[in-house]
Amino acid sequence: MSEHTGNTQPLKPFKADDTQPLKPVKKAPRWRSVLLSILGVLALLLLGILGGYGSGIGERQAAKSQIITQQLTEQFQFALVDEQFGRYEDARQRLQFIIDNNPGFPGAQNELTKVLVQMTIPTPTPTPTLTPTPDTRGEQALFATAQQLIAAGDWPNALNTLDQLRKQDPNFNTSQVDGMYYFALRNYGVYLVQYSNLEGGIYELTLAERFAPLDNTASGLREGARAYIQASSFYGVDWAHAAQYFAQVANGWPALSDGTMNATQRYQVSLMRYGDLLWKQGDACRAYDQYQAAQTIGDLDETAARNANQAHDECYPPTEVPTDTPEAPAEVPTDTPTS
Repeated sequence: MSEHTGNTQPLKPFKADDTQPLKPVKKAPRWRSVLLSILGVLALLLLGILGGYGSGIGERQAAKSQIITQQLTEQFQFALVDEQFGRYEDARQRLQFIIDNNPGFPGAQNELTKVLVQMTIPTPTPTPTLTPTPDTRGEQALFATAQQLIAAGDWPNALNTLDQLRKQDPNFNTSQVDGMYYFALRNYGVYLVQYSNLEGGIYELTLAERFAPLDNTASGLREGARAYIQASSFYGVDWAHAAQYFAQVANGWPALSDGTMNATQRYQVSLMRYGDLLWKQGDACRAYDQYQAAQTIGDLDETAARNANQAHDECYPPTEVPTDTPEAPAEVPTDTPTS
């Protein structure tokens, strides 16, 4: 068997001079590190902007929720007024609006059920009768009784008498009766708010506003009652917001009460419990600030007092007093001239 080696090329002998020297590794140019630093700073700035934007969105959403809650509360009060005066379709629309926006709104579903039941009751068709000569002696007596009750400050009975008068003759002394309605409803609403029936007071004042605009005192009390109810929704659930909202109520209406505690007392409790929460979270200085604010109202309870002392020691540790007495400087001898 023959070997075919004619086409192969002979290998050249290896020479040491044929090797190539290794090229040195070049360092990265300085502009690249500068560019990376600039890009890192821009990324941090972008993250900060996005964080602030997210925080702003959260605050706007909280404010929007607060406004919606107030609007729904007003619509609920108006629906009650419509229901009382037989305007069931208007009441139904208001209650449906409330449920569409907040299905769990207290009392809305029950009131809607009542309104729908009332709407199914057929209205009897009155049979025409001969109209006798009107006898207004009954209306005059009711009118005089209502005046006496208003003068005596008996607002509930005065309103009942006016209801009887208007039911008996809707056109009797219309403007005067409207004015008596406003006066009785306004004063009864103020009375209820001042004596801890906040929801009832809001309702009566809302009825009064259907006859004429409320004065500043009545309008302010209604605003305070609404603020108290809103702050109470956070009480025991979110102590930070409870303290925030009760601070506003206590500042404007410190004696306003729901029958258990007034606004100032609830504000102090909210401050103490918020301080306890911050203390548990390890934020001693902010906790101590809450305890100090609560202490300006009254004495702290046992838990708050204990936590306040510990928070003070941690936030304001005592400064160390040096124990070594510095040595007195050595006296420098002076030469006394001799005579």
